[in-house]
Amino acid sequence: MIKQFKEGESFNGIDFLQTPLAKGEYDTCTFSKCRFADADLSQIVFTECQFEECDFSMAKIRSTAFKTVDFKNCKMLGLRFDECHTLLLSFSFENCQLDFSSFYKLKMKGTIFTNCKLQEVEFREADLTNARFDNCDLSRALFENTILQGADLRTAANFVIDPDQNKIRKMKVAVQGLPGLLAKHELVIDF
Repeated sequence: MIKQFKEGESFNGIDFLQTPLAKGEYDTCTFSKCRFADADLSQIVFTECQFEECDFSMAKIRSTAFKTVDFKNCKMLGLRFDECHTLLLSFSFENCQLDFSSFYKLKMKGTIFTNCKLQEVEFREADLTNARFDNCDLSRALFENTILQGADLRTAANFVIDPDQNKIRKMKVAVQGLPGLLAKHELVIDF
């Protein structure tokens, strides 16, 4: 089977569940208002691509490569990023809804999440060194054996991180985030 190679192309308003995206490599392509929900994107390589206002909910991304990819205003419920190809894995998320997704054991140093909903997301054993969570909702997100050294959670909300079960040296938090670091102690904290 011949694999596609697309460079610098734009894809607008396509439903990739109805018209499957051809297996191959997509380099510097832009996907706008496309529907990837429930689609099989396994073994596709995206390099320096932009995704804007796309729906990826429950897409299959086993061995999919995301190399320096930006997601903006995307709905990405229940994605298993932990099944992606990890070589050169690099992405950023802005105004995205990533609830119920998994980043289990991924190396995501310096990843930027801006204005994202990350409810019940799994970050167990992930390396989030120097990651940034700007104005993100981390309700019920799971952090266990997670490396958060130098991570910036100053404007993040609703996180619970056990300092005894995670590496948090030089992690940045605002005073409002302290209850999330002390939750296991069941303290009543007044501000």
